[in-house]
Amino acid sequence: MAEKIKGDLIIIGGAEDKEGDKDILKKVCNSINKEEDIILIATIATEYPKEALEKYTKIFKGLGVKNVKGLNIKDREDSLNKENIKLIKEASLIFFTGGDQLRITSLVGGTSIYDALKSASENGCIIVGTSAGASVMSDTMVVNGDDDESPRKCTLKMAPGLGFVEGVMIDQHFAQRGRIGRLLTGIAQNPEILGIGIDEDTALVVRDNGDAQVVGNGAVYFLDARNITYSNVSEQNYDEVLSMFNVNLHVLKEGDKFNLLSKMPFEEENSKDESNRD
Repeated sequence: MAEKIKGDLIIIGGAEDKEGDKDILKKVCNSINKEEDIILIATIATEYPKEALEKYTKIFKGLGVKNVKGLNIKDREDSLNKENIKLIKEASLIFFTGGDQLRITSLVGGTSIYDALKSASENGCIIVGTSAGASVMSDTMVVNGDDDESPRKCTLKMAPGLGFVEGVMIDQHFAQRGRIGRLLTGIAQNPEILGIGIDEDTALVVRDNGDAQVVGNGAVYFLDARNITYSNVSEQNYDEVLSMFNVNLHVLKEGDKFNLLSKMPFEEENSKDESNRD
């Protein structure tokens, strides 16, 4: 893990409240100057970009944001478009919608858009992602795996993410879709990586010093396999049930804090209290 996170992030577990109090989306909007700053909605993951852009534009403008724009990348050629790169450079916050995380990495990976996104994050632009947009935040992302199943040794599909945060693996819709088994499989194969599972209508607000705070109605789960004493992971009998000893699990609710660099929860009076940043 690096000594710093590349920039500030808001990682949402999907299905955030869009019609009621909208607490998480309010947190997103209150992270910027709503009169002057630009929110750029990246609809790359979804096959319905027009609908997604219209939905989030209406929400963000209803929450007081004056400047909302869209970034639609439908093919690799769009990832070389100078106008799209300009949109990224102008944005104060980039919001990745849900959909298919592989669409994001396959369309922008290795392109000028990818470089612009990384540069934006490192230079103060807040990166937000929900559902698939959350999974793509890490350098290693979950692509596919069995929900509501016992963990199996080698049945999880993983791929490189965009790498806004390193040394973690993020899964979303976590409790609602019973995904602890597949995240356990992920960290069994990569014990140095911290597994993070985020419930629906729940977010992890991450600062560049590694401090993270939970917001929303659910929980965030941190799975740490650094101290495992045994696992049966191997390519042999790949669909066998996973066995792994001495895994650390931390479960955090709204207001609880965790440092992604030390990989430990903390309670500190002088730490940044995200609830007071609105």
